[in-house]
Amino acid sequence: MYISFETERLRVSPLSMNDRDFMAALVNSEGWIKFIGDRNVHNEEQAAAYVQKILDKPLCFYNVIRLKEGGTPVGIISFIKRDTQRHYDIGFALLPEYHGKGYSFEATKKYLDLIIGTNQHEEIIAITLRENNKSISLLKKLGLKWMEDFMEENQELSLYSLKLRK
Repeated sequence: MYISFETERLRVSPLSMNDRDFMAALVNSEGWIKFIGDRNVHNEEQAAAYVQKILDKPLCFYNVIRLKEGGTPVGIISFIKRDTQRHYDIGFALLPEYHGKGYSFEATKKYLDLIIGTNQHEEIIAITLRENNKSISLLKKLGLKWMEDFMEENQELSLYSLKLRK
């Protein structure tokens, strides 16, 4: 879901076309390419098309994490209903220069709390590559539990879950 909120150090707001340069930098960062995949966004036109594609999907929500001081975009939180999954998938990514500062946890924890408060979901999942230890550590810190490993498109993935209702 698209929501705007603040934490102690951050502002989070829905992705817009104004974020296309930031998204181009993010999807071309080493961590994104290694753990999420190359999105073939290499110029302004491709960046605009990539953002528009996200905005056009009714069950795909990208929220930009910005520093409160100065408004610099540092990362995203995604909340996506995938065709292959029963529940919404939460994700996060930061530009490399902002890793290790607690921004992903701070923003994603508040986002999860707001989603939980809506009482609209019985479970939230997260899917990551098995070797993405930093993401796995954060998922566990957020309260998600490992459910299973599975293969999809020749990749070994791990599914984590946060059950909200029985």
